[in-house]
Amino acid sequence: AAWKGGLRFQVSAALKEGRVTPTELCQRCLSLIKSTKFLNAYITVAEETALKQAEESEERYRRGQPLGVLDGIPVAVKDNFNTAGIETTCASNMLKGYVSPYNATVVQKLLDQGAVLLGKTNLDEFAMGSGSTDGVFGPVRNPWSYSRQYKEKSVPKSHSEDKDANWVITGGSSGGSAAAVSSFTCFAALGSDTGGSTRNPAAYCGVVGLKPTYGLISRHGLIPLVNSMDVPGILTRCVDDAAVVLGSLAGHDPKDSTTIQDNFKPFELPNLTDVSKLSIGIPKEYHAPGLSSEILALWSKAADLFKNAGAKVIEVSLPHTCYSIVCYHVLCTAEVASNMARFDGLEYGHRSDMNKSTESMYAATRREGFNDVVRGRILSGNYFLLKQNYENYFIKAQKVRRLIANDFVKVFRSGVDILLTPTTLSDAVPYTEFIKEDNRTRSAQDDILTQAANMAGLPAINVPTALSERGLPVGLQFIGHSFQEKQLLTVAKWFEKQVKFPTIQLEEVKRHDHDVFQHQKSASFS
Repeated sequence: AAWKGGLRFQVSAALKEGRVTPTELCQRCLSLIKSTKFLNAYITVAEETALKQAEESEERYRRGQPLGVLDGIPVAVKDNFNTAGIETTCASNMLKGYVSPYNATVVQKLLDQGAVLLGKTNLDEFAMGSGSTDGVFGPVRNPWSYSRQYKEKSVPKSHSEDKDANWVITGGSSGGSAAAVSSFTCFAALGSDTGGSTRNPAAYCGVVGLKPTYGLISRHGLIPLVNSMDVPGILTRCVDDAAVVLGSLAGHDPKDSTTIQDNFKPFELPNLTDVSKLSIGIPKEYHAPGLSSEILALWSKAADLFKNAGAKVIEVSLPHTCYSIVCYHVLCTAEVASNMARFDGLEYGHRSDMNKSTESMYAATRREGFNDVVRGRILSGNYFLLKQNYENYFIKAQKVRRLIANDFVKVFRSGVDILLTPTTLSDAVPYTEFIKEDNRTRSAQDDILTQAANMAGLPAINVPTALSERGLPVGLQFIGHSFQEKQLLTVAKWFEKQVKFPTIQLEEVKRHDHDVFQHQKSASFS
């Protein structure tokens, strides 16, 4: 019961009552990491460190002095957060072997709460991608590829076709963290979210993915992609757990000047019973090209669910949405070009043997250290920042970004409490299909429904909603007012309770080991 329960009321309670120990929880997770190694969710597993932290937690429970709800809870962290004593690679040759001398603030806060850090999860190189397929350690496989639900619906095209070739992507760039939570190898994981990198894989992997308001959680120690949009993201198996983790991480950090100055008070989510005072906005522009009929029907069904429960559901307009993906691309690559300049081979990370001159060493280091995707974004960003292009591209994109943010302000001022949108255009696609298109094309398609919230700095959450006809997870996105996470999560929790998303029935595979452990829940929303 503790294994599949929520953090606050099941797992933490089980630890306090001694029904399970932190060491037992940690060992079970480590065992699952080994048996699901083929998912490639983890880059580094810190087994020794984790067991030591679990023993320390056990001692605190023995004394009756746990540090909080997260004490003894196994967690994982995306490999673009600095961790003292554990390698931080960003899934790139540029940082292979790099060990940070300090912890990111969010990592330190988890450890201060007694959480057990199992390891670092896989991602697209430097978090540039939407499939978790472009890292140097190889692609992450979606645990649902090995679920009973998917296997029952997917029929091989021919008898000779390798069943294993049918696996689907996790989404990205926080695919490793989403897969880790989805496959029960940890109870919560940190991702990062620049244009949807937490919510996108959460939707594909059937987990909750929260992108908090920009400035609510410290970015100190998160290796930057786009400073003005990056936010540490939270991945959990239920909305209540996301609120628990948020309560441990949020608040001012003197090491990050962009964090809020006010104190953040952690909250418990109430059980919402009456939604009649809620106003739910349905943005018509999110009926985007490429949106599958299945997701459209699910979105419609969710709107009806709120309407039938007494909420006011209205169509709203965010007129500048159609420009947002182009605007995002310009601003993203411009900031990437600036941020990637620090990787020059001099102070840390990879350094080329080329020694003809400093310039040739720089060039060779960056050629050897970065993949094509990263180099392409650096090239685009530097083009947009050229003196002759700066006004036409970068400044214009900043003005459009303001218009996009203002669209949200106007809608929320009109009385709308929460926006309801799809998270992704479809369910997860097979890896073989995904790689037919290049990273830039894929990212433009996959970020289309998520990146506007980053440009406006708003909180947004993916809630797993139903299984598609192929037996794969589909999620819907809720977007809230700035710093109104409590309201956003309360509505998300109500919705989660209504849809009763089924838990993955994962065949715990060592390739074809059919030792099945089932975590039953009720039928899907659809």
